[in-house]
Amino acid sequence: MTPKAVALKYDKQTQNAPKVIASGKGEIASKIIEKAKEFDISIFQNETLVNSLIDIDLDKEVPPKLYEALVEVFIWLSKQENNLK
Repeated sequence: MTPKAVALKYDKQTQNAPKVIASGKGEIASKIIEKAKEFDISIFQNETLVNSLIDIDLDKEVPPKLYEALVEVFIWLSKQENNLK
């Protein structure tokens, strides 16, 4: 199975929704994951969600139809960050 990855960025002060800042399949996906690990960025794995996000243009906000799925990611991320404190 070919790896896929999407990196999101969200600044609640300046953005209405998370933006796709990197995405790719195969070698590009591997490099995105490698960079995330290098900078100790949490990695959330969900094949359905990555398939929904992978075709969004770079620097574009995630569409409202995916907000509910992203809430799960942010809840998970919040728990991860709290565990590190």
